[in-house]
Amino acid sequence: MRDLIIVAIVLVGATIAIRRPWIGILLWTWLSIMNPHRYAWGIAYDAPLAAIAAVSVLIGFLFTKYRQSPFQGSPVVVLLLFSIWVTFSWLAGYDTAGDYPQWDKVMKIYLMTFVALMLLNHKQKIIAFAWVTVMSLAILGAKGGLFTLLTAGAHRVWGPPGSFVADNNHFALALIVTIPMLHFLQLQLRAGWTRHAMTVMMLLCAAAALGSYSRGALLAIASMTAVLWWRSEKKILLGLVIAFMVFAFLPFMPETWWERMRSIQSYEEDASSVGRINAWIVAWEVAKHKLFGGGMSYQHPLYFSLYGVYETEVRAAHSIYFQILGNHGFIGLVMYLLLWITTYRSAAWLRKHGKATPQTKWSSDLGAMAQVSLVGFAVGGAFLSMPYFDLPYNIMVMVVLARKWVESRAWEAEKEVTLMELLSFKRNTVKRMSTA
Repeated sequence: MRDLIIVAIVLVGATIAIRRPWIGILLWTWLSIMNPHRYAWGIAYDAPLAAIAAVSVLIGFLFTKYRQSPFQGSPVVVLLLFSIWVTFSWLAGYDTAGDYPQWDKVMKIYLMTFVALMLLNHKQKIIAFAWVTVMSLAILGAKGGLFTLLTAGAHRVWGPPGSFVADNNHFALALIVTIPMLHFLQLQLRAGWTRHAMTVMMLLCAAAALGSYSRGALLAIASMTAVLWWRSEKKILLGLVIAFMVFAFLPFMPETWWERMRSIQSYEEDASSVGRINAWIVAWEVAKHKLFGGGMSYQHPLYFSLYGVYETEVRAAHSIYFQILGNHGFIGLVMYLLLWITTYRSAAWLRKHGKATPQTKWSSDLGAMAQVSLVGFAVGGAFLSMPYFDLPYNIMVMVVLARKWVESRAWEAEKEVTLMELLSFKRNTVKRMSTA
C-alpha cells in the first residue's frame, strides 16, 4: 500500500510538472532529500522515481515561458565554475570510470539546482520550496526524536537507507542545518497552535541529532546555539531556555552516549579519530601533488600507501573541507569555500535590507536563519564527508532568489497569490462573442 501511494504521488506530480515545471522541482526535492521510497518494501524502493521527476521538470522547462536566468547572484557564478572544475577533476582523476557514478550523481544535483533557480521566480514559489525542503527532513527528525525520547537514547538514530544521510552522523548534521530553517518557517505562521507545533518539531529534531551519537552534531548544535544567543535581543530569556533544554535532555542520555562525547577530548586515543586525521594528511598530500586532486574520490589504496602517516588503511575524510581538498585540489577547495562565503554574505544582505518594509520582512527572517544553518553546516561539516548534499545548495537557492526578489522590488508588481492559486489552472480569459 505504501508503495502504491508513493508511486501515485510521483506520477501525479510528474504529470502536473509537465505544465508547471516548478511543481516538479518540489517533487524532486521531496524525493532527493526525504527519500520516501526508501521506507517502502516493494516496487517503489528501487524505482527511478527521482529520474521521473527530473525528466518531467525538464520537459516542462522546455515549454514554459515562466523562467529566468539562473545567474541571479555571485554564489551561482561560483557554483558554475566549481561544477566545471569538478568535471575536469573527474576527467583527470585516478579512476575516471570508477568515479563516474559519483560525478553523475553530483552533476544531477547541480543541474536541478540551476533549474530551480530558473523556475522559482515568485515569492510563494520560494516559500513553497522552503517548506518542502525543510519538512522533508523535519518529519524524519521528529520521528527520530520521539524514538530517542521513548528509548532514553539507548539506540542510535539513522537516516533513510541508501540516501546521502543514511549514516547516523550525516543524518544528525542534516537535522541540525534544518532546525534554524524550521524557525524561519515558524516565523511565517500566525501565532497559535501551529507555531507551538513547530517548536515541538524543532526540539524533536534536536533530540534526534543528539540520539545519533554524533560528536560533530554536538559541536554544530553548540555553535548554532551560540550564534542564536549572540544575536538575540533577549539574551537572558534565551539563555534560560537553552539551560532548561540542556538540563532536560542530557541527563537522560545513557552512559554509552557520554562516553562517545567525552572521546572528543581524547581523540588521540580514538582509533577512528586517528584514522580520520590520517585521511586528512593524505588529502593534503594528494592536493599538493595533483592540481585537480584525486577525482571524485581520493580514497584509493595507492594514495594511502604513498602518503599515509599513521596507517595505510583507506578511510573516508569525514570532513567536507578535506574531502573537497583531496578530490579537487586547492583550487577546488577555494571555489567550494567561496560558494558558501558568498551565500553567507547574501544572507547577511537579506537580514539587513529585508527589514526595510513589511513586505520584505520574510526575506530578513530567511537571511538570518540561513546564516545560522550555514554556521551549523560549516562546523558540523568539518567532521563529516557530505560536501555534495542537496540541503545547503537548496538554502543557497532560497537566499539568492530572495535577494533578487528584494533588489528588484518584485512585491510592487507581483500579485500576492496563494499556493493554491499557483497550483490552479489558468482560467479562460477569452470572452464569448455575442451573437448578432
